[in-house]
Amino acid sequence: MTKAIRIHQFGGPEQMVYEDVMVPAPGPGEVRLRQTAVGLNFIDIYHRTGLYPLELPSVIGMEAAGVVEEIGAGVTEVQTGDRVAYAGVPVGAYAQERVIPAHRLVVLPQAIADQQAAAMMLQGMTVRYLLRKVYPLAAGDTLLVHAAAGGVGLILCQWARALGATVIGTVSSEAKAELAQSHGCTYPVIYTREDFVQRVKELTDGEGVPVVYDSIGKDTFEGSLDCLRATGLMVSYGNASGPVPPFDAGILAQKGSLFLTRPTLMTYTAKRQDLLDSAQDLFDVVLAGQVKIEVKQRYELSAVATAHTDLAARQTTGSTVLLP
Repeated sequence: MTKAIRIHQFGGPEQMVYEDVMVPAPGPGEVRLRQTAVGLNFIDIYHRTGLYPLELPSVIGMEAAGVVEEIGAGVTEVQTGDRVAYAGVPVGAYAQERVIPAHRLVVLPQAIADQQAAAMMLQGMTVRYLLRKVYPLAAGDTLLVHAAAGGVGLILCQWARALGATVIGTVSSEAKAELAQSHGCTYPVIYTREDFVQRVKELTDGEGVPVVYDSIGKDTFEGSLDCLRATGLMVSYGNASGPVPPFDAGILAQKGSLFLTRPTLMTYTAKRQDLLDSAQDLFDVVLAGQVKIEVKQRYELSAVATAHTDLAARQTTGSTVLLP
């Protein structure tokens, strides 16, 4: 038996139960993983609330780092004793041990610690596909990113700066503005006291930006469209304030022949080689010092309800890990 966080019904943080679970022996193509650190992400809240439904009961969580304890038949991707990390499906990271398909694991470089890995795989590979695949960012580009002081935001600001881009980022407070700016955000915008659309227009001489990265959803969607220049790209990759309501696609034409995409990390890392390439690009920028991964909060796995409450209330900055 091992301990894990399971939900038996969708709802608030109180629905997460710290309980004993059985971990079976790994089957063909699988490994049994002893987890040393688990990442906390907004998608965990979406699973808990049922916004992204799961079959119940379910262990939730999308990323972790740990050590391979046992391998099943036919496993060639990793070996027993390897330090590894993962991000994405299948869910089930909120546990001390778990069984997971070997092809979803990547071996960690020696210089990257377990907690650092657990804090960066989902967020870091998300930034990688946002900046390198969805909209291939070029030196001289200016972009807008919401939640610039969050986990994805801080990584995106640093990586975009390393690529030679100018970052406009929204934040909720002066402290978060200073944090974002120290991580590469050229122009932090405190949305609680200034209109981010107006500020973007001022900073771009009325033209707007070629791309907006929006993880907030409902509350910022229309404003984000208004920040784009003609033929700009709206990247909606999260729903922190709730899902974007249905809208008339003709709005995209009215606002300048805009493009809209709703990408996911799981699509961009579905193939094994794509996963390895994504992880390697992330490791490279971290090991080169271009992107620093800072674990700002740590919670015991058993205290995950507090972690979810703090994350939803935007009381956290940067990355957060849960300790099994």
